[in-house]
Amino acid sequence: MNNRNFLAALPPVTKNLIIINFAIWLLMMIAPSSLQDKLIHYGGLHFWGASDFNPAQLLTYMFMHSTGSFAHILFNMFTLFMFGITLERVLGSQRYLFYYISCGIGAAVVQEIVWQLTWVDILAGWINSSYGSGINEAKDIIMQAHAMGQNIPVLNSLLTIGASGAIYGVLLAFGMIFPNRPLYLMFVPVPIKAKWMVAGYGVLELLIGLSAANDGVAHFAHLGGMIFGFFMIWYWKKKGVVHGDFY
Repeated sequence: MNNRNFLAALPPVTKNLIIINFAIWLLMMIAPSSLQDKLIHYGGLHFWGASDFNPAQLLTYMFMHSTGSFAHILFNMFTLFMFGITLERVLGSQRYLFYYISCGIGAAVVQEIVWQLTWVDILAGWINSSYGSGINEAKDIIMQAHAMGQNIPVLNSLLTIGASGAIYGVLLAFGMIFPNRPLYLMFVPVPIKAKWMVAGYGVLELLIGLSAANDGVAHFAHLGGMIFGFFMIWYWKKKGVVHGDFY
């Protein structure tokens, strides 16, 4: 099969999602740093309490990836290719696109909620590490500024990009519809049923997120994509729209 026939055989939504994500990533790679900064400024997901937040970012952030690491976009697009093709054929292109976008937006909403609950602690930690002031003292300064209605520019540093939330939703759907499908992971010599692999990813993201690991990864956004995905697949199963063993 030549490249043209291979691309033609791919379901349209999965194919175009991969193309769009790589096209934007390549644009960001070759763009001057000033344009890169503007793309992230306007398209990346900011905390909704920050001055740079725009509701459109709930959608645009999932089409942007870090230019500092090829692994970011490679993992997301490889996973989309491996599992999205099957899901699109099962759900149908329109329903699959709705599912993918909904999981991405759901992931963003969960991340915003987490930021809302933790932004004071995050900023206090930054101030403490930068200036050596105590955590409680830093919290008092932040809360006083917030109570006075002062703009807090550092809130714009709460930012995330990437399709991972939607991708984790894709993984969740595959695990629910094909729970006993054996999957092989790198460095694991035995197959793992899809339902256990998906459950393992979910538990891992939860544990890392609760550990407050400062690794620059939006772990709760990943969980958000899975949570929104679960309820959509569950609802469609209940309505008889989607068929699968689930357990």
